[in-house]
Amino acid sequence: MAKVFKKTSKSGALTLYLGKRDYVDHVTSVDKVDGVVKLDPAEFGDKKVFVQLACAFRYGSDDLDVIGLGFRKDIWIHFVQIYPQANKPALSPMHETLLAKAGDSAYPFSFEIPNNLPCSVCLQPGPDDKGKACGVDFEVKTYLAMEQNNPDEKIDKKDTARLVIRKIQYAPSQVSAGPKADICKSFMMSDKPVHLEASLEKDLYFHGETIPVKIKIKNDSNKTVKKLKITVDQTTDIVLYSADKYTKTVLTQEFGETVEPNSSFENTLNITPLLSENKEKRGLALDGRLKDEDTNLASTTMLRNVEKDVLGILVSYKIKVNLMVAGGGLLGGLTASDVTVELPLMLMHPKPEE
Repeated sequence: MAKVFKKTSKSGALTLYLGKRDYVDHVTSVDKVDGVVKLDPAEFGDKKVFVQLACAFRYGSDDLDVIGLGFRKDIWIHFVQIYPQANKPALSPMHETLLAKAGDSAYPFSFEIPNNLPCSVCLQPGPDDKGKACGVDFEVKTYLAMEQNNPDEKIDKKDTARLVIRKIQYAPSQVSAGPKADICKSFMMSDKPVHLEASLEKDLYFHGETIPVKIKIKNDSNKTVKKLKITVDQTTDIVLYSADKYTKTVLTQEFGETVEPNSSFENTLNITPLLSENKEKRGLALDGRLKDEDTNLASTTMLRNVEKDVLGILVSYKIKVNLMVAGGGLLGGLTASDVTVELPLMLMHPKPEE
């Protein structure tokens, strides 16, 4: 194993070990979370050791929680007792490796993540925002307590160790044919229309990959197409207490293509939506971040049956191709108009080599 992730409680009584931080959602199932906890039971007294895995929606910093309002809502939470050991999980190769690393007094645990939970997504903070970012995160926590989940019991922070993990999706191995959209639009003071068609070669692209957009324009009108603009919009659907959906533009690119009356244009124009061009955009959805490592625009959510009681963040993208058609004659700019088509876009990471 290249790397083992571990966190020790301040008291030194508990050390949490995980073999990886990323767990893949395969749509029909999710990787199991296998880990171990090394114990020093000398100071436990009559307390027990528990491990929990929680998926939560965070929508504010912990330091704002001053008047009894929760700024974190648990979407799903599961507990296991590992000391005294109630039931021992079947040991996986990951367990064997971690037990060898941790040494004596190490106890294994295992969690199954339901496949209907949202993936890890964080919302980009503004330049002056402090604290943890809003979004969906997963956390493994081990702690000392009399009972596994008694809200009246105070759990000492020095007897707690926690590691944030990510639930992620990779692009499917098979990609489909790309979408195509067209529109035929007529104008005031013109007998014939402008026809616009846009298409993609495939339905899914990887983060950072150049996206070629094929454009066909047939201008049968007496107007001039003055400008062509391509934008990529990210729509974030936050399903919290009530649905909150908003759209942010992550790419705007103009092309100085002029299409005169009674002429045609056909070309493939390349675009690449990147987080590096959107660093200041507050509220933009990003893939879940661990500590201060770099990340990217959030991956498209591969939808399955979404349950109303499973709250989370759903992310989708669309490409808009827009033509500015200039008005001519005496009315001038008053008869200028836009011609627009939209194409759905999926952005994801490729599945890494085994």
